[in-house]
Amino acid sequence: MKPTVAIVGRPNVGKSTLFNALAGDNIAIVQDTPGVTRDRIYADSVWLNRSFTLIDTGGIEPESKDIILSQMREQAEIAISTADVIIFMVDCRQGLVDTDGKVADMLRRSGKPLVLCVNKVDNFETQMSDVYEFYNLGIGDPIPVSAVSKKNLGDLLDAVTEAFPEETEEEAEDDRPRIAIIGKPNVGKSSLINKLAGEDRVIVSEIAGTTRDAIDTEIRYNHKDYVFIDTAGLRRKSKIKEEIERYSIIRAVTAVERADVVLMMIDASEGVTEQDAKVAGIAHERGKGVIIVVNKWDLVEKDDKTIYRFTEKVRETLSFMPYAEILFISAKTGQRLGRIFEVIDMVIENRSLRIATGVLNEIISEAVVMQQPPSDKGKRLKIFYATEVSVKPPTFVIFVNNKELMHFSYTRYLENKIREAFGFRGTPLKFITRERNDRE
Repeated sequence: MKPTVAIVGRPNVGKSTLFNALAGDNIAIVQDTPGVTRDRIYADSVWLNRSFTLIDTGGIEPESKDIILSQMREQAEIAISTADVIIFMVDCRQGLVDTDGKVADMLRRSGKPLVLCVNKVDNFETQMSDVYEFYNLGIGDPIPVSAVSKKNLGDLLDAVTEAFPEETEEEAEDDRPRIAIIGKPNVGKSSLINKLAGEDRVIVSEIAGTTRDAIDTEIRYNHKDYVFIDTAGLRRKSKIKEEIERYSIIRAVTAVERADVVLMMIDASEGVTEQDAKVAGIAHERGKGVIIVVNKWDLVEKDDKTIYRFTEKVRETLSFMPYAEILFISAKTGQRLGRIFEVIDMVIENRSLRIATGVLNEIISEAVVMQQPPSDKGKRLKIFYATEVSVKPPTFVIFVNNKELMHFSYTRYLENKIREAFGFRGTPLKFITRERNDRE
């Protein structure tokens, strides 16, 4: 499981600069995918072969001192509840301020590993006495950096990765399916878990989420154990809409990271929204199985076309994930809840499906005959062969004569042909194009 690292600090200490420096070019934003979050809130990063998810708790920068403190508390809360390691960032030029001390107390009490990062240290010889002042926070050795000029980031990352939790034997062997339930506040995420847990008189044990404060719920259905990860909204609602949105995205990222399958809950009475598309985009980017669960279906007035129209609208808004399964349920009345487990099992199976190279290449050869590959300036794309290199999600490498000629639309066409042949319902597929020449 990938650890999560959150950056917390006052406005203008350089959180986003550090975030961009550490995330490098791996920013998890797919520009050509509609509905995928554009704001750089999270990114995947790697240091010395340890990969982790980096979160910028940034957000709106308020005017008054009191708002700054309450905002900082909220940032600290989100970091404490979702991160494995917290980078607490302070500003060497401004020195130690009162707010820093208050937030440091809160972070220290959480018991989470903390790394104290002193930013804007441009000259390590002359400014070290200013850096030492931050020992007064009582959260360990201050690490001087300059996020702008990327100085000393190696030391910072060493300290961060050293603080990562060790993966225990038990965690490594735990092969129970993990299902994250994501969606806007009040869509019925907790009701669904309670209903699933209570319905079959199952043994529900509250197991503390590994290394996280989120409580996971273990549910047994048909002699099989499942772990449900609830991304219940924050306890305190912020007045600022964008902030709620930002935090719900951060919560979703950390839950999705730990899951095999994501239940994307939509409120039937509200319909599918842009915010839903943003959150669904996180699961899509991370290659998780996706089931779209339309809740409160009992409240919708229906005729014989209602399901059809609603499905069309969902497909339109979430057009980047046509593979996602759609279920219409009511968590309140228990309508169609048994189907959820059937579909989860199917999606998990499809995420691990392996296709023999010979069979795969037959399908691709047929596809190429039916639709000629694209050409440019007299040069035509040639596909030599394809192979499935990994699962969860199924990942295919396609060897071609010229990568530039492999247009997005042709990859999509091949994907559709593979799906027609093998199903792969509920799981995204990944395609990697590699170049080879004829002689190879």
